[in-house]
Amino acid sequence: MSKRQERQRFIRYWKEMTGETEVDMRKVADFAKQKGWKMPIPPSDIDMLAKLFTDDAQAERGVDVKTGKPYRVYHALPVSGQTSLFVYIDIDDATRNQMWKSAVNRREQMVSDGYNLTLDLDHWNSVNPDKEPIALPMDLGLDIEIRKASGDDDDIAA
Repeated sequence: MSKRQERQRFIRYWKEMTGETEVDMRKVADFAKQKGWKMPIPPSDIDMLAKLFTDDAQAERGVDVKTGKPYRVYHALPVSGQTSLFVYIDIDDATRNQMWKSAVNRREQMVSDGYNLTLDLDHWNSVNPDKEPIALPMDLGLDIEIRKASGDDDDIAA
């Protein structure tokens, strides 16, 4: 059994032991620690600081002078053969190829999210045949255009 499967199994055990259906992972971790679960080794100070820099780079926004709309300043570029899976490039310094790679990677993340959400809804609908099925359109083009036109730039996700 993999470590991931062990943790998944422990989550089910925690639910059985507590009777809770909303799973607070901090409660699960605390319960696991109380049960003698081997605790992970914390990352190094460099890894922790790099994670903070990554989070902050992903959150940084600029404002386009022509449109007045915000944009993400730093874009992740997948890198193979290095300890870090990504490097980041300022959009103003990005070549077309770098921006293409970053955009394709983000689009693939969206496709994966949509695919997994569809599978989740298919399952929920199948185990709840007496309830109105949940169906969400996966074509997000109109939603994106509405969001762009709304002027509500405070709701931009990292």
